[in-house]
Amino acid sequence: MLVKTLTIREDVYRRLVALKRDGESFSELFERLAEQHETSAVLQKLRGSVSFEPEQKQKILEEIYAKRLERRG
Repeated sequence: MLVKTLTIREDVYRRLVALKRDGESFSELFERLAEQHETSAVLQKLRGSVSFEPEQKQKILEEIYAKRLERRG
C-alpha cells in the first residue's frame, strides 16, 4: 500500500481530530469526508429536478429525520 505524508496547519489538524470517530484512522476519516462530499455534490446537482406530492415529501422528510436521530444515537 502506498503511503503519503501530508503537511497541514495545526488549527486544521485540531479540527480533523475533533471530527474523528473513536478508533477511526485519519485515512478512514478522509475517506468518510470524501464520500460525504461526493454524495452532497450529487444531491446538489439533482436538487430541483424531482418533484413530490406534499404527502410524499413529508413522509420522506420524517424518514430522513428518524435516520439522523438513529445515527446520533
